[in-house]
Amino acid sequence: MDNVKNDKYYANKIMTDVQYLIKLTEDYSYEEIQANETVLDSIFFRFIQIAENSAKLSKELKTSEKSIDWGAISGLRNRIVHDYGHTDLGIILSTLEEDIPELKKVMEKYIDIN
Repeated sequence: MDNVKNDKYYANKIMTDVQYLIKLTEDYSYEEIQANETVLDSIFFRFIQIAENSAKLSKELKTSEKSIDWGAISGLRNRIVHDYGHTDLGIILSTLEEDIPELKKVMEKYIDIN
């Protein structure tokens, strides 16, 4: 079993969470997500996991992938963790729609070349 924790390992973990978010939310409207505490908890948890694993990616990978705002990933995690009850759902849904597909594309590219 390969337990090496390198960029490929963390990229795979991020990809798992990204794919889960996409699958979880594809059939929900904004109102349905807002009304479903279980779905909200799952979304928040996956964003936290993405941020935790993104923080472990190498500086070289982050520097080479300028289409991703790595600081914003960390900032969203901090917002969720430290201000959970007041996290702006609009920002979360915007991130799901606009940023998660780009993160998926970057992680796919990285996983494919390593």
